[in-house]
Amino acid sequence: MIQNILSIVVALGLLITFHEFGHFFVARRCGVKVLRFSVGFGKPIYRYVGKTGTEYTLAMIPLGGYVRMLDEREGNVPAELRNQAFNTKNVWQRIAIVAAGPIANFILAIAIYALVALLGVQSIAPKIGQIEKNSPIAQTQIQPGDELVSLADESVASWEDVNLVLAGLIGKTGTITVRYQPDGMSSLQEDTIQLNRWLVGDEPSNLIRAFGLSPWQPTVVPIIAQVVDDGAGSVAGFQVGDEILSINNRPVSSWQQVVSVVQASPSGELAVEVLRSQNVVKLLLLPKSTEQNGKTIGYAGLAVVPPKWDDDLIRERHYGPIESLSYGVAQTSKMISLTVSSIGKMVQGLISVDNLSGPITIAKVASASADSGLQSFLKFMAYLSVSLGVLNLLPIPMLDGGHLLFFGIEAIRRKPVSEKIQNMAYRVGASLLFALMAVAIFNDIARL
Repeated sequence: MIQNILSIVVALGLLITFHEFGHFFVARRCGVKVLRFSVGFGKPIYRYVGKTGTEYTLAMIPLGGYVRMLDEREGNVPAELRNQAFNTKNVWQRIAIVAAGPIANFILAIAIYALVALLGVQSIAPKIGQIEKNSPIAQTQIQPGDELVSLADESVASWEDVNLVLAGLIGKTGTITVRYQPDGMSSLQEDTIQLNRWLVGDEPSNLIRAFGLSPWQPTVVPIIAQVVDDGAGSVAGFQVGDEILSINNRPVSSWQQVVSVVQASPSGELAVEVLRSQNVVKLLLLPKSTEQNGKTIGYAGLAVVPPKWDDDLIRERHYGPIESLSYGVAQTSKMISLTVSSIGKMVQGLISVDNLSGPITIAKVASASADSGLQSFLKFMAYLSVSLGVLNLLPIPMLDGGHLLFFGIEAIRRKPVSEKIQNMAYRVGASLLFALMAVAIFNDIARL
């Protein structure tokens, strides 16, 4: 719980601070007086007044922030300070100030991805384990053991790349090309797949499996290396060193088989035979129930020694400073495109609003990525920064994109949009944002 809170505070705190600093920095450069720079909402827990009179505050609720600038629309402005008011600046300066927040988020994402590249990018090659029948990938001649090279004309060097490409294919209708390297061969083969509104109306928890793929994994001999105290395995009498021979009189030769049977048997009974000190011992395992991705599965509280991957399947690349920056720009551009595409598909109804996530899901993902290591957490922060930047550019009043819309109209008409129309639009925008937030929080609670 504490780690969840710390993870979300660090992630959102940095992203919001950087976003607001973008507004702050450009506003100062345009000669606008900044009255307050706040990270978070609610009661301030820290306050500091700078030499220029700007009040810097850290508030209790780290789910937003704001930069309050001198503005004649919000109160009386002394005549001697009128030239420092936001509303007196020309439209292009106001556009620059508003756009600076989302742009700062994109710059931060580039910097984070560049840091990831400098640290070294390690991934597992997209070698195929199993193929589901009647799935999109089953339309091809690809076989277990083959390695994906490109999907829908996008190069894929890892399962993360595959997942990102598949995310962009949701709702797709048409033909896509798959290139792969058959196991044991140096040449490449190419096949096509016909999609028809792929996954429209569905909410898959795993896009790779929904496409009919499962990553190849080395065979793990089912020899127990850890027994969780008070777990189902401990209650059944399992000991470290036991080798599982059969479950319900069916022989098993790999840990993957054991996991599949146990997960499919929540609150069931499993007759297990193990080899212990050259003797066959019979045990009765009663798996406990647990929730995973909204589904009830069995859990035994047993673990084996992690498998050793073939060196040729582990891809690791280190980048120099210039290459890292290029990598950061490329990854950020890719994530911007994916985010914009996903929003467009949601508007078209190709992606359900049930996929909207709120602060609870963000906190859970932040915690999980932190558990997975520094690079996973950094990648999550970069993705969140891109999402924050894109969402703020949506042409919805109350968001930066709404202000930019009004300023754009002003630049074309050469006169500002009337205050009456703006106020009406802001009320509609506020209602829409609250509705979206309510849906996102409802989805979060439903996933608990």
